[in-house]
Amino acid sequence: MDVSVVVCTYAMDRLEPFIEAVESVLAQTHEELEVVLVVDGNDEVFEHVRERFGPGSDAAAGFDGDIVLHCNEENRGISYSRTEGARLASGTVVAFIDDDAVAEPDWVERLVDVYETTDTLAAGGYVAPDWQTAKPEFFPEEFYWLVGCTERGFATDGEEVRNTYGSNVSYRRSAFLSVGGYDPNTGRKGDRHVQAHEAPVGIRLRERYGHGVIYTEDAVVHHKLFAYRGDFRWLLFRSFWQGFSKRVLAILYPGSQGNESAFLKRLLTERIPSRLEAGVLGPSVPELKRVGAMVAFTGAVGLGYVYGLLRRDVLREA
Repeated sequence: MDVSVVVCTYAMDRLEPFIEAVESVLAQTHEELEVVLVVDGNDEVFEHVRERFGPGSDAAAGFDGDIVLHCNEENRGISYSRTEGARLASGTVVAFIDDDAVAEPDWVERLVDVYETTDTLAAGGYVAPDWQTAKPEFFPEEFYWLVGCTERGFATDGEEVRNTYGSNVSYRRSAFLSVGGYDPNTGRKGDRHVQAHEAPVGIRLRERYGHGVIYTEDAVVHHKLFAYRGDFRWLLFRSFWQGFSKRVLAILYPGSQGNESAFLKRLLTERIPSRLEAGVLGPSVPELKRVGAMVAFTGAVGLGYVYGLLRRDVLREA
């Protein structure tokens, strides 16, 4: 099965991890592979990318497949860039990985296994946290989704879900493009980040084809988490915009909040009580810190959602 992997980037300060991400894709064990690199409106970054991976480079000479390079004329956002990458691709399957992640050598091979053994239109895998500093003691695994990693209790192996995370997701390219690809109302746009841009694709695939995304825990990428992602204030800010993003999603796709409702119910009835019990009976100060963080993050998500409710121009704000 021929697969195209799309990797997008947009800034010089992301160039080094981007190069590592691309090199991990070039080292995949799957043979029928194309790599599509999209730079989002930054000519300086594109020149570096072309020098490193373009025609005549050592990377291109040592890779059996094709490397496609593209630079948007202006900054259009990650959702636009990924969809453009899929349009430029030629593979039956198009896979996406973030520019600050590293794929296991058999990542694509494990995704292909799902397509070859099921009739699915989409497959995604496990995003492992790769802390570039010490993991914050207060940060609970249930909230790894705040930093783009697979949280505790996300899904079982082989389960069909609405979506996996952007650093580890793939689609049959024809189906992905037939539902319009990623929604440009979502994803990073300059300094604003309307999150959960994989969800609309999953929703539209289910509506049109009756298929979700198959989760396979053996397809693994490691997502770099730099120091700022462990800052409590940054995580609160991120939680707030997650809530706002969920409001945007509810407007664009009414009735799409089932996953979030199930997560909140599980959080309030199972996760927080079990951690609170462990913290009190332990006693465990780190566990109590995690309970406090879970309450704070949940509250910030709620405030973000309310902010979205109160803004009449919520879509323009997005």
